[in-house]
Amino acid sequence: MKTMKMVTALATAAVMSAHAVAADVTWRVPTSVPAGSPYYENFLERFSDNVATLTESRVDIRPFGAGVIVPALQVYDAVKEGTVEAGHSTPSYLVNQNPVNAIFSGFPGGMGPEAYINWIYEGGGQERLRELRESEGLHSLIVGIGSSEIFAHSNVPIRGAEDLEGLKYRTSGPWAEVMKGYYNAVPTVVPPGDTYTLLQRKGVDAVEWATPSGNLPEGFHEAAKYIVVPGVHQPTFLWEVVVKQETWDQLPSELKPLLEAAAKLTTYEGLSYFYRHDREAMVDYRSGRNEVITLESSFVEDLGNSGRDWIAKKAQEEADNGRPMMAEILENYLAYRDLWISESNYLIKE
Repeated sequence: MKTMKMVTALATAAVMSAHAVAADVTWRVPTSVPAGSPYYENFLERFSDNVATLTESRVDIRPFGAGVIVPALQVYDAVKEGTVEAGHSTPSYLVNQNPVNAIFSGFPGGMGPEAYINWIYEGGGQERLRELRESEGLHSLIVGIGSSEIFAHSNVPIRGAEDLEGLKYRTSGPWAEVMKGYYNAVPTVVPPGDTYTLLQRKGVDAVEWATPSGNLPEGFHEAAKYIVVPGVHQPTFLWEVVVKQETWDQLPSELKPLLEAAAKLTTYEGLSYFYRHDREAMVDYRSGRNEVITLESSFVEDLGNSGRDWIAKKAQEEADNGRPMMAEILENYLAYRDLWISESNYLIKE
């Protein structure tokens, strides 16, 4: 009997092992953040699990943290060059290469998460991002939209525009441009894994990175006294998995809608996760040694106006140089933002 049980167990293990390696499609997917970070777990690993469930393990998404296969800020290039089958990153890291990415990064004065996710799926935002990626030879799967970030973990108090003058600030994307151009700050872009050390050693005055719960395990609140909110600099943000268009086209037709469904499910689940855990994180911050500074509404409005002015000028500059895509997408985006604001008084939000 013992022998029979052992044989049965070994046979079962062999079958399970065969299934484990029997995926029709396997994608290695490096990301721009370290393994174990909230974006890694809440977006990429969640997407991998949802894909396995919906495709019945026919597609195997294999996540890799930043630096394991490719450097954090070279994920998009690695996919284009064929180093990996797919990559996970945010348009924020592409703004300097093509400013149209700023619309999809979340920018000062832009839509918050509820309006933004609705624009993405109901207002044409996803289709426009896909058009942009198709022009680069890529296919985009949106796998994460986040809630508002913390404005800053800072070694110095920030309360008004005068406090941004000369501020050494770890940031990226549209906010880096607005900080430098409108407030004479000194933005610094570093890979995510270096942010804590930079703040702790006072290599910068302040950092922005993620939502309250996203920042909590990073320990920024232990390295700097001040926590500044609200996250007007990054009202929301987007992460995507990109693959070469030819790789996407070669997928079996029945798998494509399942991957699309897994991506959309991941996005809604991930945002819901942030909504809950961010509030719990703020309770932790307020009960600790930190001083939480809430910016005056007039300063928040000024920051938003600066962000919208910057992105409008950048879109016009692109159009003047024969690249109308940014202006066209921004027009659609701002029209949806106006609609959302003007017709929201029927909603109960709390």
